[in-house]
Amino acid sequence: MRDTGASGQRSVRLDIDFMRFTLALAFLLLAAGQADAALGVCNKGTRTVKVAVGRFNGTRWMSEGWWQVPSHKCAELVPGKLVARYYYMYASDGAVGVWDGGKSFCVGTADKFAIIGRGGCTERGFDRRGFFEIDTGNRLDFTQTLSD
Repeated sequence: MRDTGASGQRSVRLDIDFMRFTLALAFLLLAAGQADAALGVCNKGTRTVKVAVGRFNGTRWMSEGWWQVPSHKCAELVPGKLVARYYYMYASDGAVGVWDGGKSFCVGTADKFAIIGRGGCTERGFDRRGFFEIDTGNRLDFTQTLSD
C-alpha cells in the first residue's frame, strides 16, 4: 500500500484546481464563440452597398434590410448563432453593381424594413427582388463577401 501523506493530498488538490480552471476556461471560450456568431457581410467593393437578407425565422419566411455597408467595411445582418443552413441576400451599390439571384423576397422602400412572407409584394406595397442563396454549410456563423 502506498502512503500518499501530505504531498499526495496536495497533488490531488492541484489536479482538482487544474480541472476547475480548465472547465472554466472552456466555458468562457464557448460562450465567447457563441456571442460572436452571426451572419455578416463584408463589402470589398469601391462603393457603399445597401443589403437585404431573406431567411426562414423558424415559422415563416421573412426579409429585412437595408444595411448600408461602406466600401471595405463589414456589417452583422443576423445576430447570434445561425439556425439554418441557407440564407438569402440582395445587394446594390445604387449604380451598376447588383448582387441578386433567383429566390424572390419582398423589400421595402424605406431606410429600414422587416417583412413577413414572400408573396404578394406589390399588393402589400413592397417591391420584389431576386436574392442569391448563401450556403453556410451549417456553420454557426458565416460572412459573405461582396466585391466589384
